[in-house]
Amino acid sequence: MSHKRIPKRKAAIAAGSVVALGAAAILLPNANASQDGASDDTAAATPKTLKAADASDLASQVAGLLGEAFAGSYYDSDSQQLVVNVVNGDNNVIVQAKQAGVKVREVDNSMAELEAGAQILKSEATIAGTSWAVDPRTNKIRVTADSTVTGTKWDRLESTVQSLGSGMATITKSAGTFKTFASGGDAIFAGGSRCSLGFNVTAGDGSPAFLTAGHCTLAGDQWSDAEGGQPIATVDQSTFPGDGDFALVKYDDPATEAPSDVNVGGGQTVQISQAAEAEVGQQVARMGSTTGLNEGQVLGLDATVNYPEGTVTGLIQTDVCAEPGDSGGSLFTQDGLAIGLTSGGSGDCTVGGETFFQPVTTALEAVGATLGAGGAAGGDAGAGEEAGAGEEAGAGEEAGAGAGGEEAGAGEEAGVGEEVGVGEEAGVGEEAGVGEETGTGEETGTGVEDGSGLTQTN
Repeated sequence: MSHKRIPKRKAAIAAGSVVALGAAAILLPNANASQDGASDDTAAATPKTLKAADASDLASQVAGLLGEAFAGSYYDSDSQQLVVNVVNGDNNVIVQAKQAGVKVREVDNSMAELEAGAQILKSEATIAGTSWAVDPRTNKIRVTADSTVTGTKWDRLESTVQSLGSGMATITKSAGTFKTFASGGDAIFAGGSRCSLGFNVTAGDGSPAFLTAGHCTLAGDQWSDAEGGQPIATVDQSTFPGDGDFALVKYDDPATEAPSDVNVGGGQTVQISQAAEAEVGQQVARMGSTTGLNEGQVLGLDATVNYPEGTVTGLIQTDVCAEPGDSGGSLFTQDGLAIGLTSGGSGDCTVGGETFFQPVTTALEAVGATLGAGGAAGGDAGAGEEAGAGEEAGAGEEAGAGAGGEEAGAGEEAGVGEEVGVGEEAGVGEEAGVGEETGTGEETGTGVEDGSGLTQTN
C-alpha cells in the first residue's frame, strides 16, 4: 500500500492509546531501623517528595490503612508532598501513616460527616446553577452558586448550608452560569453542533472508538470530523445527566488509527500513557477546539453539578477555564496521564471560572473500554510515516477519522484540515491543532441548540 508522508506538525488533536508505561506500585514501608537496631522514627516519618500521580496511588493506600479516621487528602504542589487529613485517629495508625511518607494533618470533620452534609444538600438544595464538592484543603464542603441563583433560590441554598452547622461548608457566588461545554480536543460535529474528541480508546469488542462528553450526544448519534462532512463515528453508549457525563463513540471504519497524543498547538504534542485518578492540588491541562490549551489545578473530587438539563454526579472540579465548544476535550497532565473529559462550568478564558470534568477512569469502566488504539493498522505504518494517520492508515484519503487523509479529517496543512470546516475558517487554525484562528473560526457561529449555552451551532 502507498503511504503519504505527513509532517509531524500536521498531526490532529486526538488523544488516546496506551503506551503501557507500568507505574511502579507505591508500597507502605515498615519503620526504618538504624544501624544499631533501634527504630528510626524520625527518618521514617519524613514525608516523601513525589509526583501528583503517585500521590493519588499513595492516598488510596493510606485511606485503607486509616479507615474511618481518614478525612481526605490533597497534593501540596509546592512541597510535592501528600497531605492526609485525620480525625480521631489512633496514634499507632497515625504513626504508620507517617511512616508511609505522608504529611498528617488533624482536622475536625470526618468523611462520613462531610458526605452526610452533601446528601443534605442533594435533598434540600438541588437547584440548577449550584454545585458542591468536598475540599480536603479546608476540610469543608465547597458550595458554589452561579449568577442565576438569586432570590428565594439563594435563600434556600444559604439556609441549607447554615443548617449543616458551623465549619461544615463554605458558599461562594460565581459570576458566570453553569452550563455544559460542547466543543473540545479535536473538533467533531453532529446535528449542526460542535464538540471535542477527548481520548481515543479501544471498545470492549476490540473496535476503535473515542470518549467525549455525554451531553454532546444530545445533538445526534453520527459524528463527523468535518463541518457538514460525512459521518465517521456512531454513538455506542452515552450517560448524561445522572452518574456522569461521558459517551463512547465507535469509529465506523474498523481500520481507523487512534493517535496516542494530545496536540497542544504549535506542532507540539503530549504523549498519553495511561488513565489516572485526579488528586486535589494536582496541576492539569485542558485542550479544546475553541480555546486551545489552558492549565489549572484540581479543586475537588466527586463533585455534584446541577446543570439546567439535570444533575450530574462524580465530577472533578477545577479552576481551569473553558468556553462553548470545549466539551468532551482532554484533561491531562504534562507527563501524559489522561485525567478527564470536559463537561461544563461557568466563566470563560477571559475572566476565569470553575470547570468540571468527567473522570476518565470512571468512564472507561462504565463503557468497558481501554485507553489505547483499536483496529488494524493500515498499510505498513501503524499511524502513517510521520504523523499518526497516513493515507491508507486510520481513515484513508477520502474517509476521515480524527486525523485522516487529504479530503477528510486532516488536511495537508491544517491540524484538522484545510478542506473540512475545521481548518482556516472553522475553529482550528492552519499550522497546528489550535492555530491562527484558535477558538471559533470566522464561519463557525455560536448559537444555542440545547439551552446550555455551550453547544456550538453552525
